[in-house]
Amino acid sequence: WIRGIEWAVFGEDLFLASCAQDCLIRIWKVCTKSEQFPETEDDSIRLKENVFTVKDTDTAYAIALESVLAGHENWVYAVHWQPSFSKDGSMQQPMRILSASMDKTVIIWEPDKESGVWLEQVRVGEVGGNTLGFFDCQFSPDGSMIVAHAFHGALHLWKQATVNKKEWTPEVVISGHFNSVEDVKWDPEGEFIISVGSDQTTRLFAPWKRKQETEVTWHEIARPQVHGYDMRCLAMIGRFQFVSGADEKVLRVFRAPKNFIENFSNITGIPMEKLCSHVSQSPDLPEGATVPALGLSNKAVFEGDMAVQPAEDEETFNSISNQYPEIYFQPLILTEPPPEDHLLQNTLWPEIQKLYGHGYEIFCVACNNSNTVIASACKASKKEHAAIILWSATSWKKLQSLSFHNLTVTQLAFSPNDKFLLAVSRDRNWSLWRKQDSSESGPVFSCCAYTDKNTAVHSRIIWSCDWTPDSKYFITGSRDKKVIIWGQCNLSVTTEGNMLDSIKPCSTVLDAGDSVTAVSISHVLTPDGRYIVAVGLENGKIILYTWKQSGQEPTLADWTMCVEMDNSQSHALAVKRLCWRHHAGRAGHNDQNSSEWLQLASCGADHCVKIFNVNRFAL
Repeated sequence: WIRGIEWAVFGEDLFLASCAQDCLIRIWKVCTKSEQFPETEDDSIRLKENVFTVKDTDTAYAIALESVLAGHENWVYAVHWQPSFSKDGSMQQPMRILSASMDKTVIIWEPDKESGVWLEQVRVGEVGGNTLGFFDCQFSPDGSMIVAHAFHGALHLWKQATVNKKEWTPEVVISGHFNSVEDVKWDPEGEFIISVGSDQTTRLFAPWKRKQETEVTWHEIARPQVHGYDMRCLAMIGRFQFVSGADEKVLRVFRAPKNFIENFSNITGIPMEKLCSHVSQSPDLPEGATVPALGLSNKAVFEGDMAVQPAEDEETFNSISNQYPEIYFQPLILTEPPPEDHLLQNTLWPEIQKLYGHGYEIFCVACNNSNTVIASACKASKKEHAAIILWSATSWKKLQSLSFHNLTVTQLAFSPNDKFLLAVSRDRNWSLWRKQDSSESGPVFSCCAYTDKNTAVHSRIIWSCDWTPDSKYFITGSRDKKVIIWGQCNLSVTTEGNMLDSIKPCSTVLDAGDSVTAVSISHVLTPDGRYIVAVGLENGKIILYTWKQSGQEPTLADWTMCVEMDNSQSHALAVKRLCWRHHAGRAGHNDQNSSEWLQLASCGADHCVKIFNVNRFAL
């Protein structure tokens, strides 16, 4: 199969480059028949020329194979001539070709000045990692940079050195998920976000604070988990630890290695002293992590594990263990966001625990604010499988199984004061669980309120839920386009019955206009004390409302629509998750103590993660 062709004109000659799945690149030369290729003796080797004419003209053209370039070891997907550029006022096109292949390399070819034979001049690409090569590549207009597009959706950029023209170095480039992004969370301090997606990766984004510059841009600075299953959900356990769930029956817990924390400090400009409390708690922190061959678990790499490569003249260099080392991780000190090669190989976080207990694919997970309890649920079509499992975040033991729902629990949320756990489900109901004084025999949480077929307001799947910062109210959003705020949950009740009766809709039913797939309430209120509510819809729109209970009975005046994001800012497909930064200020800026700005992170099925700056005084 021919995968790419491109024309170029050099003087009077016309050249065509082609590439194919036979791993070869062919260059063809076209000229008019009158200019014919030089005649040769009958006994010499001669390439066959094909003659053709152009319709409505008498001119005959001849085309013959000029050269075959063999250097790639797998299918060649793209071939491009370097574009012409202006030099001394005249347009020139250098005779250079760029090719991209599934062998994970990009090659620049040039003809030798003396012999005219096409030779490989520069080869760049990926080493190791979970990749499958390149689909396309391009020169920059002046030929000083190369951009390539990898199989896994990533862009790679290389720049030519100013002194040594044969040296090309990787550069910072935008990156992100290449499939639906399922969940996103802020770290508790609000200095980075972590997202998971159906592209089987967990990615960490942070603001890059350049020295002596005011500009702050967000970049992917680590890829803590590259998995064999589509990722579904995650929850932060403190600052540098998280638990994630995928289309497998296991929850996996990861902790940041030392090399990440050092680089995080360098890139964001946050002093190490501020981060050191997290490091000092674990003096035995590993340097990084690696994935063993055919493995799914990130294995910790300690300083002593990184063997020094022997010198080339030593006999041991050619042993199998040195040619194929088990440890691929190499610690690097970075001052700018890492390029794709480094993200793939050197930014994994070690896996510290697996949690077994669910019978089907994990669907949602949450951690309480004191980082002691994790709640998780899996896909279910029966009550026995829809049970929520509680885990200890210190001993990693299973604490309790909470059985109530009949179908998949779609989201879990602990109240900010950690007294309640809220669950919403495909069965169109929610359940509220209250923390008990833990005794060795008694349950940790017990069901204190719920909706059923008689009290349910939602008529379709409830996709999302969240709490107000004072733990008084919670919100639910459903496929039936309804958003409802329920409460009050801070009543000092002793009997289960009173609690069940006291929790009713506190707001009018808000019609969002389309299926509601995500809701989130800001921890910071408006200046006049109203709650700020973000609602994400299936059509990709994000709408900001404010809400305040105005009296005993809900009225339409409770809700105020503040902002409806336009199409250029919204997602192109369903919003999967919304998450407000826990406190005011903008990450990476010097306005950390400013109460003016809030930040909202969103992710969607359109492969995008977005961060919005919201001026709360304008709401």
